[in-house]
Amino acid sequence: MSSNVKILLVDDNPMVLGMLRQSLSQLAIVSTATDGADALLKAVDDPPDLLVSDYRMPGMDGRQLVEKLKSRSATAGVSVILLATKNDISEKLSQQDPADDFVEKPFFLKEATHRIKRVIDKIALEKMAKAASTDGILRGSLSQMNVIDLVQSLEMGRKSCLLTMTNEGEKCELYFTEGQIVHAAYGALTGDEAVFKVLRWTGGNFQVDFSGKTKEQTTHLNTQGLLMEGLRRLDESRRDGEGEQMEEEDVLLDN
Repeated sequence: MSSNVKILLVDDNPMVLGMLRQSLSQLAIVSTATDGADALLKAVDDPPDLLVSDYRMPGMDGRQLVEKLKSRSATAGVSVILLATKNDISEKLSQQDPADDFVEKPFFLKEATHRIKRVIDKIALEKMAKAASTDGILRGSLSQMNVIDLVQSLEMGRKSCLLTMTNEGEKCELYFTEGQIVHAAYGALTGDEAVFKVLRWTGGNFQVDFSGKTKEQTTHLNTQGLLMEGLRRLDESRRDGEGEQMEEEDVLLDN
């Protein structure tokens, strides 16, 4: 499902640009540029929520583009993901911290899309929060953002809150502290098992109360561990029920 998050995608390689655009267009509103100068003009004219840019480009490179955008008030708040080699990340970029995240090149299209999607979901949740009701509670449908995306967004944003989800008369409550699920309750279930069960939901509604707190600690895994184990169980149950199917072929993208 496409969100209202605006992405500016920048790469001088037409193949990489085209394939990333096709993949990300299912998740957000995507515009493209083939070099840093073109990207700067487009960003100033229509500021994006997220810049996804190659680092090594002729003329203005990705780091210089980010510096120019951050120096302008209209684009200073844009989130940034840079596509760069492992050496560039470790030797030049990580110490300068110009980006919110990096995608290491070469990369598989599915992996890169998944990594970028996490930032898209975080931005989408922040935009929803700004439009929330005056009582400070964010309400929405799990058709807008599913359980896994919600949990990942709250983790990435290091939020402390109470996430309450309801579906066909059932309710699950997840308490977060700095992005980590510390307590979960689903009927008689608490802790890790409550999280694993709610990850199976495909519909329902949610609300996020940013004033919600708890002193209880019932989970044993961190948020990423809970998601990984929950997804492993989901995948296992699907294979048991449907039999193994061939996965869609992935594409490795490089310069």
